[in-house]
Amino acid sequence: MAGVDLSSAEPGLLAWLAAGFQGDMHYMAAHGSKRARPAELVPGTVSVLTARMDYLPRNTPAEWRANEAQRLRRPQEAVVSVYARGRDYHKLLRQRLQQLATRIATLAGPLGHRVFVDSAPVLEAELATRSGLGWRGKHTLVLSRDAGSLFFLGEIFLDVALPATAPVDAHCGHCEACLRVCPTQAIVAPYRLDARLCIAYLTIEHAGPIPLALRPLMGNRIYGCDDCQLVCPWNKFARRSALPDFDERAGLGHAQLLTLFDWSEAEFLHRTQGSAIRRIGHERWLRNLAVALGNALRVQHSAALGSALQRRCDHPSALVREHVAWALAQAV
Repeated sequence: MAGVDLSSAEPGLLAWLAAGFQGDMHYMAAHGSKRARPAELVPGTVSVLTARMDYLPRNTPAEWRANEAQRLRRPQEAVVSVYARGRDYHKLLRQRLQQLATRIATLAGPLGHRVFVDSAPVLEAELATRSGLGWRGKHTLVLSRDAGSLFFLGEIFLDVALPATAPVDAHCGHCEACLRVCPTQAIVAPYRLDARLCIAYLTIEHAGPIPLALRPLMGNRIYGCDDCQLVCPWNKFARRSALPDFDERAGLGHAQLLTLFDWSEAEFLHRTQGSAIRRIGHERWLRNLAVALGNALRVQHSAALGSALQRRCDHPSALVREHVAWALAQAV
């Protein structure tokens, strides 16, 4: 449980926005300081209940981090961030939080509330750390001693005053593994992320051409990036989900670039139904895959990769055509 006075977090938020680190995420700036003022977002809010939901698939092996690292060294394999291989978490977590709010109302009497899951101007990580769910890691994600960082966050804004939970101490110490491993050096300083360099941002939030200098650094990552989490020592404690919803679907845990690049738009929409991936659309899906195929061509000759790219040379989208042309130019 957290209070609603987040005023001490406002200077950091405004400095981050002033630096332009939000990139194309104009909604971050559009709401300004409201993001740090829960009572302005939902008038009457005096307490915020925060929650987390683990998302590692149920059958994840103990050596999962080493396995994921190996996949990054197989150029023709498509790497999708672990959180996106199962069901879209937004509706699921929102539904469960709504059920929790209903139970609270049953016990405590009528109360005003709003549920949020990554869907409004809310400083989720700030609220989570203030309420004791964990501490802010140097990669800017929330870390827990008993759950690592592989969990989703959600909030219930309440109009009843409840005692705040004590925050926990930070336990990153001198470790800077996440800063060193970032392929694009997007973590420009401890606790400071330039989203414009982040592969998760580039493959999901960014709608236009991917900057030329960053394309070779993306490797075979086609949706999101888990590198900073894979090297974090605390993620040896990451918890498996108790739900089947986050189990891998559509073969996204072991898919090949060629297979995914051949998906038509209809097949893309069918296979990503109920998935977070669907939000980027087929055009950006092909853009991301073209970059990965170009990176694969740079390190190993493959007639099959070249042929697949050639088949998209005349794609209706100028964005796709440009990235396909770049990819073909990478051939060794």
